[in-house]
Amino acid sequence: MNTAVAAHYRKIELQAPEDLTYLLANVRRAAAEHINEAFPPVEGAQGEEDELRNRIEELIDEYITKTFALSAPNLSINGLDIDDLSVLSPDSAGSLPRGAGEPEVVYTPFDPRLRSRVEDLTREEEDLLRDIAALKKSVPSATAGAYAEAFREGLARDEEALAAEKAREDGPSSSSSGAGHEAAGGGGLSMDRLERQEDVEKAYARAVEGLARLKRDMPAVVARMERARGAGSYVVTER
Repeated sequence: MNTAVAAHYRKIELQAPEDLTYLLANVRRAAAEHINEAFPPVEGAQGEEDELRNRIEELIDEYITKTFALSAPNLSINGLDIDDLSVLSPDSAGSLPRGAGEPEVVYTPFDPRLRSRVEDLTREEEDLLRDIAALKKSVPSATAGAYAEAFREGLARDEEALAAEKAREDGPSSSSSGAGHEAAGGGGLSMDRLERQEDVEKAYARAVEGLARLKRDMPAVVARMERARGAGSYVVTER
């Protein structure tokens, strides 16, 4: 391709050299699978005895290496051109008959800071679990107790109002004219004051507010616990 024309095409971007090694290993692994299908290995035979298979593996290794080498100018690793082509050699990622392109597993060294972080996250998770258990025990009972107390107070005030109204009906002012006046007014209890209705509404509003606060706070605590658990799992996995 013309250099001037190729300059207008964007290169294939890779994040790390391991990405190129991974792609190369996958291609070699796929090639090894096809070779095994076309030329199944003979049981009990040594690898060097199958000259045809060995030659085919060498040619395919050479072809894959040359293909990636020719495509290297069109690749970039973290924005930089690929200068070192040693990663494309069969020995760098394992040749077909030996490892079939299997990536090497590398373990990071032990980091005491990560271990300390895991312990801190574990303690935080335990604290959050205790907080959730305490909220489940205290908040519903406290809310129910406050509502029951408000209901008892309202009931007591209602009974006092009923007793006072009954006393007024049985008092000296309960004359025939008074009875006629009550009959004209519809009789029964006076509905001028609504103190109990207001108290009941306030008590109910407090109870609903307490339940809403419980419903609002518990997901936040549970979310913190889940984040701590996820972070702990991530740290353990990364270690």
